[in-house]
Amino acid sequence: MNVASFVRLAASIAWVAFIGVIVIAVVRASRGKPVKALTTMIIVLGIGALLLSIAGAGLVFLQPEERGVVISAIAPGGYRSQALDPGLHWIIPFFENVVTYPIKKQTYTMSIMPTEGQIVGDDSISARTADGQEIFVDASVIFAIDPAQVVQLHVIWQERYINDLVRPLARGIIRDVVSQYRVEEVVSTKRADMTKQISTAMKEQLLNNGVIMDNFILRNITFSPEYAASVEQKQIAEQLAQQAKLIVEQRKQEAEQARQQAQGLADSAVIRAKGDADARLIQADAEARALEFIAAALQDNPDLLTYQYITKLAPGIQVMLVPSNTPYLLPLPTMEPSVPSQVLPPTPLPTPVPTTTP
Repeated sequence: MNVASFVRLAASIAWVAFIGVIVIAVVRASRGKPVKALTTMIIVLGIGALLLSIAGAGLVFLQPEERGVVISAIAPGGYRSQALDPGLHWIIPFFENVVTYPIKKQTYTMSIMPTEGQIVGDDSISARTADGQEIFVDASVIFAIDPAQVVQLHVIWQERYINDLVRPLARGIIRDVVSQYRVEEVVSTKRADMTKQISTAMKEQLLNNGVIMDNFILRNITFSPEYAASVEQKQIAEQLAQQAKLIVEQRKQEAEQARQQAQGLADSAVIRAKGDADARLIQADAEARALEFIAAALQDNPDLLTYQYITKLAPGIQVMLVPSNTPYLLPLPTMEPSVPSQVLPPTPLPTPVPTTTP
């Protein structure tokens, strides 16, 4: 409780006591009892209550976040030219009174949500873009009264500065700036430029009326149902196109992978064929060398081939049948020794003599 409030409270208590003592004095006087002492108390309480009331009416205490405009019945123009700063001040009782204004930061919100702004219901700003599309803008203005222009603000706007200055000024500037941009620019590429343009224009005009704008916040942009549906369809089409593009890229990657795999198989086949060819060449060279060694061995030992032939025969073989018209490849000895016998050459058959008939 500040000093001015305490003095007013004391004045109220003094007046209550003054009235109470008067009632008691009247009652005692009606009963024929002496009231001299009460009369003195009544006079003292009356004078004290009057002085406290005068002091309470003349004392004004302002909080640090307040400034006071003195409305005066004796000052030129009906008000003091200088606002009261925070602290305790004295004004002329009953001839002057003080209207306080907050200089702290205030926020005025205009929103489509019914429970967000200062006004219950849809308070968003309806605006038309350069291409004729209707949009709904949610915005907040953070501002404060200029302490040096409190008196001017009071003279021009009084306590209507929020509803009659900040609100209509913000809505008008937002509509004017939005009308300079296309709807695609408003929601994407030019949104920051549009916000900056609104903030600059609003700051200048509010300052001319004694209000300092601290910040402008473009909260949200809502489209009309028709445009929102078209935007949704466009987004769906773009998503489908993007999906198709991804599918094409995927098919290209799969084709590239298949090509690389085929190339790898072809390279592998070439390497394998080259390896087989090299192996065959090595094998042929080895066989040629082996044949050279065999030929050299046979030249020195002609019976080696016969020995090799015999070792390949099944064990215990006694008889071999070969075609009569096929000569022996190798000179094979008899399997068992025997006494040679004379074999007489076969007797030739007589040659028939042809006869002639006479």
